[in-house]
This record gives sequence, structure tokens and C-alpha cells, in this order.
Amino acid sequence: MSNEKGKEIGEGSSRSTDQPAQLSRYESQKRRDWNTFGQYLKNHRPPVPRSQCNYNHVIEFLQYLDQFGKTKVHLQGCVFFGHPEPPGPCTCPLRQAWGSLDALIGRLRAAYEENGGLSENNPFANGAIRLYLREVRDSQAKARGIPFKKKKKKRSQVKANEVEASTIHMPPS
Repeated sequence: MSNEKGKEIGEGSSRSTDQPAQLSRYESQKRRDWNTFGQYLKNHRPPVPRSQCNYNHVIEFLQYLDQFGKTKVHLQGCVFFGHPEPPGPCTCPLRQAWGSLDALIGRLRAAYEENGGLSENNPFANGAIRLYLREVRDSQAKARGIPFKKKKKKRSQVKANEVEASTIHMPPS
């Protein structure tokens, strides 16, 4: 019986190595983003090899992606500028949402290093990219009239709850 089980396990494992592993949604998206960025660099005039790209190419890529965005960002002259839920349509442009760009940069940053790039030369990790993303975030929040509030880390929330719990159980003085 144990020989039969051994064969079954061996057969099952050989089958799994014959088939390519299914990539996670994140890994698939990261690969797709990496290929898209590579295609953008190939189509750039003049073409730019990935090894030669810098943060300026990354920012140009993010700006290029704006044409495919679905987020309405009101311009300062628009009557709906600063209104979170405008009552009517306007001609303001559609852009990539800040959160989408931030997630994209995170995936490309990881893909760069996974594809042989050195972390100290990673154009996606450059401070200029963080600054650009901060400006996009702030301008989109201002255009919607909703100030951006950084989410607190769960660790600090746990500590706050512990403090509240300890004060509740204390006898009144």
C-alpha cells in the first residue's frame, strides 16, 4: 500500500511540474505593468533601453497614462472645483487616480529589481517620483474638495484601544 501512495504522490508532483504555475493576480499585474513600461520605452522617441531609463522617463510614463484615466479631476477654473459630488457634467479631463498610480509604481519598483536592476539605481524609487505622486494626490484631493487624510497604522489604533480599556477599568478618583 505504501508503494501505491508513493507512486500517487510522485505522479501528482510530476504533473504539477509539467504545468506552469498559476501567477497570483498581483504577479500577473506586475508582469503586465513591466511589459507595458518596456513597450512605452521602445515607442519613445528616441527609444530608450530599460537600463538607460531614469525617473524622468517614469514621470513621462505616468503622465502618458493620464489619457486612459477614469477619474474626473476638476481644473481650478471649473465651477465644480472643490466640490466632492458635482451636480452636473463638465469638460474637465479624466486622469489616472492617485491610488492607481501609487500602486503601479509599487509594482514597477518591485519588477525592476526582480528583473536584475540594482535597488540603488531604481528609477521607480527615486525621490522625484514620490514628490510627483504627492503632488498628484494633493491636487486631486483639492479638486474634489476632500482633504487627504493619511490612514493611521493599526498598531497605534491598538495602543489607543488599550489606553481606553485601561482607563475604563480604573476606579473613579
